[in-house]
Amino acid sequence: MTEQQLPSWADPSVHPADLDAQGVSRRGLLRRAGLFGAAFALGSAATPAFAASGKRGLGGEDPRLAYLVGDHHVHSVYSHDAKYTFSQQAQAAARYGLDWMVFNEHSNFGHAYYGAKLEHAEIVRARAENPRQLIFQGLEWYIPAAEHCTVFAAPGPHETDLLTRFELAYDGKLLNYTEGSAGAADTARNEAHAVKAIKWLAEQRRSGYVDDVLVLANHPLRLGIDSPHEMRGWRDAAPEIMIGMEGAPGAQGAAIPGWRGTTSIRGEYENKPSAQSWPGYPADAYLTYGGFDWATATVGGLWDSMLAEGSLFSITTNSDNHRTVFDTWKNGDWPAGQNFDNTGKLPDPVNTDTPQPGSDFWPGQFSRTHVGVTRYGYRSVMAGLRAGRVWVDHGHLLDGLDVRVKRDCDPGRGVTLGGRLRVRKGEKITLYVTVTSASRANPQGILPELAHLDVIRGAVRGPVSDRDGWKAPDTKVVQTKDVSGRRGTYTLRIPLTAGDESFYVRLRGSDGNRHGTGYLGASVDPHGPIPHEPGNGDPWADTWFYSNPVFVDIAGS
Repeated sequence: MTEQQLPSWADPSVHPADLDAQGVSRRGLLRRAGLFGAAFALGSAATPAFAASGKRGLGGEDPRLAYLVGDHHVHSVYSHDAKYTFSQQAQAAARYGLDWMVFNEHSNFGHAYYGAKLEHAEIVRARAENPRQLIFQGLEWYIPAAEHCTVFAAPGPHETDLLTRFELAYDGKLLNYTEGSAGAADTARNEAHAVKAIKWLAEQRRSGYVDDVLVLANHPLRLGIDSPHEMRGWRDAAPEIMIGMEGAPGAQGAAIPGWRGTTSIRGEYENKPSAQSWPGYPADAYLTYGGFDWATATVGGLWDSMLAEGSLFSITTNSDNHRTVFDTWKNGDWPAGQNFDNTGKLPDPVNTDTPQPGSDFWPGQFSRTHVGVTRYGYRSVMAGLRAGRVWVDHGHLLDGLDVRVKRDCDPGRGVTLGGRLRVRKGEKITLYVTVTSASRANPQGILPELAHLDVIRGAVRGPVSDRDGWKAPDTKVVQTKDVSGRRGTYTLRIPLTAGDESFYVRLRGSDGNRHGTGYLGASVDPHGPIPHEPGNGDPWADTWFYSNPVFVDIAGS
């Protein structure tokens, strides 16, 4: 089904996101947030991969958007270390309100030779059985010399072939291209092969072999083996393909008190530096902060250092669901003579009626990635991700978020997340943040409340000379808005002034339960997320949202 062949419920009658599993309408929420209406009736679903460069006019205006909620990192019986069927995952995703999801199976020879084709047949059936969900086929790529990435393609005749060809030709585990230690003999070759892989994907898109393909780095600082220069290299190889990273990993239930043990950390970030780790990361980089990766959670840190170059690099969050906390299912037993290497698929799980080990939440149960689209469809979700129209939350902290930056002298809607606004030096501009508070209890039975909203601003200085730099010294929290007690939909109007150089703004906020001095000090971040005590990280009691940036380009700078 293409975006041009919308079913009758797409617009304006009943959108698939409007009804959750209990039949409760979400259309009113979208209307209140100002995001529904004409959003799906717009004529163009495509979003340019990059803003126009060079001599362009002042200002900028983006369309109205509706936000589809999704998860790009979900595993099934076609991953060697997971346990759920497609049906179990799709039903859970529907129960928790997801509009789109990616089955992101681990690469290995069993998957490449057998599992991927079997998986595709199940995906085709799942798409037919779940018409309200956009279900992508993907791959969890073992990056040569580094960790993992989500790779996924738009549905089409070659989506599975693309992924299996890529898996066999470029996967670090299958090729034994895993060495990434500084100075090791194979490291340079392996890092170069990762860049070659992303360029190959870009060529498949350019040639029309597939309609679209995207890559996102998964749990980037879990092992500390994704160095800053590698991440910049992947991005620069094909920014339209390698679009970002997980700002927060899955496995958010790993440190529920009394569940996995006294050393457990949210995200399973329980590692120490190894010989493979990039030596420039501090030991604190291996922890999560309010459930978010250090690279994202540190104001003025690695993510900001990449944004300060003036290039978009998006963040997401997801479940990475393998084994759900407190779930009672276990893996089935293998028939004689069968294993994952010769089948590419685990036996279907069986119910034990006893809670089994696990660190994850179901797709959409806790972690949500919201993508702004102009139409309902696979390519529209991918276009929204590429354009950076993304915000993420934990614990269903918000029902809606709309962000716009516009010149005070301009009519219209201005520029939204991932976009670029061109202004004159010294010009007055305003940041408009429309928040729709949580209207009902989350899956834990808590009615979330946003306590504060932080505006983070950073100077844009262009490409860096030190490709391993991970600090943005001119990025800081510039305003904090106390919004505790505010309910429904409300708009914050935050004046900004265009100085001498281009800059970006991004947003962050939390339930206010846990915060303290940010990693780079109180002058940069006076009340940012902090690590939890090992083994005592109840995720529902420490929830945050983050948004992608909006760039403001100063004319003539």
